[in-house]
This record gives sequence, structure tokens and C-alpha cells, in this order.
Amino acid sequence: MQHTILVTGGTGTLGRHVVQRLRNADRNLRVLSRHSRESDGGIEFVAGDLTTGMGIEAAVEGAEIIVHCAGTSKGDGEKALHLVEAASQAGTRHLVYISVVGADQVPVVSGIDRAMFGYFASKLAGERVVADSGIPWTTLRATQFQESFLMLARQMAKLPVMPVAAGMRFQPIAVDEVAAQLVDLALGMPIGLAPAIAGPRVYTMAGLLREYLQASHRRRPIIPLWVPGKAARAIRDGANLARERAVGRRTWEEFLADQVRSSSDNKQK
Repeated sequence: MQHTILVTGGTGTLGRHVVQRLRNADRNLRVLSRHSRESDGGIEFVAGDLTTGMGIEAAVEGAEIIVHCAGTSKGDGEKALHLVEAASQAGTRHLVYISVVGADQVPVVSGIDRAMFGYFASKLAGERVVADSGIPWTTLRATQFQESFLMLARQMAKLPVMPVAAGMRFQPIAVDEVAAQLVDLALGMPIGLAPAIAGPRVYTMAGLLREYLQASHRRRPIIPLWVPGKAARAIRDGANLARERAVGRRTWEEFLADQVRSSSDNKQK
């Protein structure tokens, strides 16, 4: 008999890929969503709110494996707490959490730290709740998604100039590669903190934006700005990188080429 797997954030950027891979593996799937939906393709959708805890007990009932993909720039600790409280009562035997490389290395202290890099502190808070839950757990830290940089680049390209944090480097990874690793971990035994997963190349922020401008045939001046604070300093020192775990295969350039090709195909239809 197959175990029921609950995916939180199953309609989000990462969660959609996780759900699709589990669906392809013919697993019994349940997806936590803020709004009620009809079951689709054998996937059960349940309504619940991790921020308030409303509906979470019903969502985790009978779920022996939970893949916790839901997350934002703040409040992950509180959301994880609501989830593990319900999961502990439900007898969940494996809780899998997605975090970020640098969660334990990027200090978030000042107001500007929280405004620009609060995501790291939010993920660390979630990590601690999961590790202290008493539920067998696995946490995977990944570098930032290529999809996230694309969204940022598109927004910044709307400006006449593109301000860029000076001295910062990133190691973007394809979200589907992270999803594949999460699914493998979820279907295995709990291992605690898993080896991190990172993209194949390291780029400056300016370099990422230049590649985007070239791929989208745009021109914008790129203006470097010095960002103060302890979090920014840690990132300039490479706390968000995992060079020794550059296991991702799809480069930023390949990702952009696919995006441009897909956009062109859609315009022709």
C-alpha cells in the first residue's frame, strides 16, 4: 500500500515541479492550498492556512510523508510550527523541508538586513522548527532558483536604469533540478541535513542581468550600488554559495535561451 504524500506550497514555483514528479511516480498525492479546489488527475487538494494553522490538521491526516515547499520572505518558523504540531499528532514519519544555502551563515540583524535578506532568517527559523519537531526529518538547502532571478530581471528591466548590489555573487539553479532532489529525498529515509544543491556556475548580479538583457535583446545601464549591513557583507563573502556542491547542470544561459524560445513560440501561436 502506497503512503499518502502531502506537498505544501504545491501550486508554487517549486511545488508544481515536486507535484508533477511525484505524480509521474504514481504516488498518492495531496496538495495543501489556501483555497479549496476539486481533485485533479488523481491529486487531492485540501484547503488550509499555515499562517493561522486553520485546516492543517485535516490536511496532514494520514500523510506519512510531507514535503514542505511553502515559504515566503518571513514567517517560515511560525508556518513550520503549525505544520509540525499537526503532523506530530498525525503520525507523520518523514518531514522534508526546503531551505536556502547560507541560512546559517547570513546574519539578519538590522532593518536593512531584514528588508533585503530576511528570507535567510525566515528559512533558518523553519529549519530549527523542523529539526526540533521530533518527527524524522530531512532538510535540503539550495541556492536561489533561476526562475527567481528571471522574475527580478524582468521587473528591473522596466526601469530606465538597473541598480545592482555591488560585489555580490550568486549560483542559480534550475528549480526542476531541486524538485528532483527533493523527491528523491522524500522517497528515501530521513537523513537530517542533506548535502546542499547548487547551480553549475557562479555569476555576479551584474553578470546575470547582462545575460538577461542580451537574451531579451534589450539595453539598460547597470548601476552598481553598495549595500550596507552584516547580511550584505556575508553574501559578498560568498555565504550564499556552495561551489563544492555545483551539481546542477542547467546554466543560466541555457535557461534564458529556453525562456526566449518559449516566449517566441507563444507569440507565434
